[in-house]
Amino acid sequence: MMKRLWILLLILSLVLSMAACAKTDTATTDQQEPQATADQATEAATQATESVKATQAAAPQATAAPAPTDAPAPTEKKSSFDPYATANEYDLSSAWFERQGGTDYGTLLTDVTYFSTTADDDKRVNILLPPNYDANGAYPVLYMIHGWGGDYTGHLHEDSYLHMLYGNMFREGIAKPMIIVGVDMYTGKQSVKDDLDGYQMRAAYDKTVDDIAVDLMPFMASHYAVAEGRENTAVAGVSEGGAKSLCTGFKWLDRIGYIAGIAPDGNVIAVNGYYRDSYWSIPYFDSLPQPTQDTMPLYLYLAVGSEDPYNIRATQYYSEVFRDMGLGYQYDYVEGFAHDSDFWRVCMYNFINKIFK
Repeated sequence: MMKRLWILLLILSLVLSMAACAKTDTATTDQQEPQATADQATEAATQATESVKATQAAAPQATAAPAPTDAPAPTEKKSSFDPYATANEYDLSSAWFERQGGTDYGTLLTDVTYFSTTADDDKRVNILLPPNYDANGAYPVLYMIHGWGGDYTGHLHEDSYLHMLYGNMFREGIAKPMIIVGVDMYTGKQSVKDDLDGYQMRAAYDKTVDDIAVDLMPFMASHYAVAEGRENTAVAGVSEGGAKSLCTGFKWLDRIGYIAGIAPDGNVIAVNGYYRDSYWSIPYFDSLPQPTQDTMPLYLYLAVGSEDPYNIRATQYYSEVFRDMGLGYQYDYVEGFAHDSDFWRVCMYNFINKIFK
């Protein structure tokens, strides 16, 4: 009996021992599971990171990818300012053209010389730099052309109406910071200028159309803080200079965006009955070049006074041609003004007020 009890106890002991071992093995397995999961997650994350790196290395980088050679250049954002939306002003106080206390009128550089390949000689200009001019900046440029018999000092000299006008407009925040250049229309050998007849002088004046674009504009860009591009370039002129302004603007539409012809002479294109059979009537163009969508003038301005004894018909005719060409333009026939500086100065107020904005 005792022997059987001992055997039973021995069997029970073995069963309990085996159960304890099984419990220990199960617990060990449960404790290792989270560690195995963490390792797998780390390995998976490492593999994912390496995969991303490999993908990034293989993918083209946006900042480094060259643009296709035939892709169009990015279109610059155009200004929302509409120069045609408001009427021009002609009833201006004389104070606009006079020196005012406490006003910075910029820096006027006189008798600046550059070599003109078009003239095959030196030419001179006067240059007005805006207040607070920064040599490291970039400024739009207005080229101003005098009338027949004048020169580069006619509209831009110390205390001239254009000098005072720009400073006063700048003070009032009406005019943008810009450089103004007084252009000499005579483009030829200086040594023979006094000996030329009317036809020869007219031919020398015509050459300024190329001189401005080919010689003067590059000179300005290389010596001053000029913002290049047609949206930063304007040309204006009065009388014969008004005709040459139109010729220059339309010949170089890709370089000049703003054009003003103030009481322009009738030799841009043929104007019937205009000083027939004289050097005044010889047309520069057979017809005006037609702008493309990319070279439309940004502001095209014509004006003539009701008392002008010379150029009413020519100015009106140009406006009719612009209309037939489908161009945007502003044409003002202004009561009470003649062909003189009183008219030039109010027109330049309007033009400066509409450009580079």
